[in-house]
Amino acid sequence: MHVLITGAAGMIGRKLTERLVTDRGLCGQGVEKLTLIDIVAPARPPGFSDHVKTRAADLAEPGVAEKAIAERPEVIFHLAGVVSGEAELDFDKGYRVNLDGGRNLLEAIRKAGDGYKPKVVFSSSMAVYGAPFPHAIPDEFNLTPLTSYGTQKAIIELMLADYTRRGILQGTGIRLPSIVVRPGKPNKAASGFFSGIIREPLAGVDAVLPVSDSVVHTHASPRSAVGFLIHGAELPREKIEPHINITMPGVCCTVGEQIEALRRVAGDKVAQRIRRQPDPLIVRIVDGWPQRLAGERATALGFSVEQTFDEIIRVHIDEDLGGKFAA
Repeated sequence: MHVLITGAAGMIGRKLTERLVTDRGLCGQGVEKLTLIDIVAPARPPGFSDHVKTRAADLAEPGVAEKAIAERPEVIFHLAGVVSGEAELDFDKGYRVNLDGGRNLLEAIRKAGDGYKPKVVFSSSMAVYGAPFPHAIPDEFNLTPLTSYGTQKAIIELMLADYTRRGILQGTGIRLPSIVVRPGKPNKAASGFFSGIIREPLAGVDAVLPVSDSVVHTHASPRSAVGFLIHGAELPREKIEPHINITMPGVCCTVGEQIEALRRVAGDKVAQRIRRQPDPLIVRIVDGWPQRLAGERATALGFSVEQTFDEIIRVHIDEDLGGKFAA
């Protein structure tokens, strides 16, 4: 099987690649070929002796999407995109990358013809929802995004569903909760502080909390995010069509409860490295996001996630810190 990953140099893209290399299989077939593309060339995965092609490429540029699918990958994970805070601050860039890049990919598949009908798994977001919210977002809740990022994700979701309905491809949209704890350096995602207030203190560094402790949100670990994507690719089509965009489950808690989980796992000294410093832009963006995701359909379809935020922190310590942290 040939698998294409867009946005493969990003955190989830790297972890998805690692998982595919470890499993050496997807959808009941062996993974024999990987094509990895991003705006910067992704690293070649170690331990994968079969064919790997890595490319620095921008799907929003003419001809790039056509070249990306020229060898007809059977499964495409479309992860490429500009994160929420950056899409809100740079209107043109957000629409160019998140909308034009995604549309170019779908159009390249349509124009390929000759019976080419790949599985396309799209990493969407809970940002497709907008206020007013019920206590928990049900699966049938309307898409009324309140940010440019959420709007761009919602548009690609609708296109993915339409292209699937027309028989052009086999789409699955995975609406991710906030993915924490993200390893590495902070990015421009508005939700980045959810990871930062855990990642930085565990590394012995002070972290800035730009919202109040009472903010409620839903989270899943990077390990769960990769599991969502793979399970989405492997689900039988009759179980998800025609409603192909699925809201994932997660761990719902307040920021204060996140901090208490950090205290339980790592101790008082680590938790005291968090500084409160309100940021009006981040507050405004986060206030427009849903807080609780019911995720009932995803759970019934076999998607699984951590049960507590303590578990999410331990995943980060085990997988990204080698089991150690700065006490």
